[in-house]
Amino acid sequence: MNAMSAVTRAVDARIGWNRVVFAISLLIITVASVTLFRLLRDVDLDKVFTALRATTPHSILLAGLLVAAGYTTLTFYDYFALRTIGRRQVPYRVAAMASFCSYTIGHSLGATVLTGGVVRLRVYSAWGLGVIDVAKIAFVTGLTFWLGNAFVLGLGVAYAPEAAGLLTELPVWLNRAIGITLLVAIIGYVVWLLPAPRVVGSGEWKIVLPNAQLTLVQIVIGILDLGIGALAMYVLLPAAPAIDFTTLLVIYVLATLLGFVSHAPGSLGVFDAAMLVALPQFDKNELLAALLVFRLIYYILPFCLALCVMGARELWLNLANNAGPRQPK
Repeated sequence: MNAMSAVTRAVDARIGWNRVVFAISLLIITVASVTLFRLLRDVDLDKVFTALRATTPHSILLAGLLVAAGYTTLTFYDYFALRTIGRRQVPYRVAAMASFCSYTIGHSLGATVLTGGVVRLRVYSAWGLGVIDVAKIAFVTGLTFWLGNAFVLGLGVAYAPEAAGLLTELPVWLNRAIGITLLVAIIGYVVWLLPAPRVVGSGEWKIVLPNAQLTLVQIVIGILDLGIGALAMYVLLPAAPAIDFTTLLVIYVLATLLGFVSHAPGSLGVFDAAMLVALPQFDKNELLAALLVFRLIYYILPFCLALCVMGARELWLNLANNAGPRQPK
């Protein structure tokens, strides 16, 4: 641990973590862009439009309902975080709006921490929360996201390592070892939380981490979020050839993580390239059509809805300001 801390401090002092993160993001976006360009060179647009028209309303409706359920699960990220930092006065409806709008707008515009944080601050400031509170919320929601991702990915890769190999190009035994390592790390983290409350940070930035039981709740929230999103993608895939859900889940989580780490707006290009590379058994034109429908349902429509919700809230607050001193929250 001391050696790791020393390396971390050295990197931060000599290079700066912001530059490292930027370089990683740029590398992922560049590789994804080149890969996507090569994959789409021989795409037949007429066949893509034919596949789009062939997508059944039943599949689109079912995927839409699953996406709605996934975004409902997403609202518990902020609600859980608010309880964790002791801001219990904020009701669920406000937490739900802040979570949905901050995640949707932030992820769609890119630089999620900054853009999502601005949205959260705008919503929560009416309830007495400040920048430090929003930073704490971002930390806890991020912890929930990564715990859920690590668990789903660890379990999925341990069970179906060949699915991860489609993207990582690592041998089966190594992928399985990585999956088992992720599961062991999560178990170790939960065990570490058992003896007594654990605290990170200091002063105003201090956060008491959720205990072991609540950490399991965090993991469940993350599992539901990812699992429902993958299921929405699953129902939009072409009917043939058949693919089992576990394989798709592993691929979906890896593609989602690559998109998240890249900080590309809406994971544009990165998520799509990863899915196209990892699912070569499908007709490229039909798979591209499925990805376009998924992007419309999962990214574009929620983004438009979030903008409308925030716009309506600002208009309401403005009208309330002009009418009198009391503001609706």
